[in-house]
Amino acid sequence: MKTNAARILDNLGIAYELRPYPVDAEHLKAAEVAALVGLPPEQVFKTLIARGDRHGVCLAVVPGDGHLDLKALARASGDRRVELVALREVTPLTGYVRGGVTALAGKKDYPVYLDETAILYEQIAVSAGTRGLQIVLHPDDYVRATRATLCPLVQVA
Repeated sequence: MKTNAARILDNLGIAYELRPYPVDAEHLKAAEVAALVGLPPEQVFKTLIARGDRHGVCLAVVPGDGHLDLKALARASGDRRVELVALREVTPLTGYVRGGVTALAGKKDYPVYLDETAILYEQIAVSAGTRGLQIVLHPDDYVRATRATLCPLVQVA
């Protein structure tokens, strides 16, 4: 099944693989999705929606086994403070549902911040824009397609 996110990559001439997985609304955690698509959690990236006090909505893309450092995102985005948006705002802002949010082909073109660990891998997985489907591609291609800014975003224990 082709999604709008996959069509964007097609139009850009970017190679990717679609990996479907069984959907269960109770199990949407990135680590669980990673096991279902055959990749370690650190290579399956989740897209989180945040709002900054100066620049508004942005997308933070972090490894499935990581936790977003809001202060790091604020530094990267030029905001004094950022917070995650409420779940009820996800679909109106992005056009996607929880578990299917992607920075590709969203409702609006928000700034994208990708955790710098993505470039450590030959391939990463991100949502294809629907629950039950991941796009696997080279991190450089993801950066090109989303115009993402690479930066440290994960909390260090």
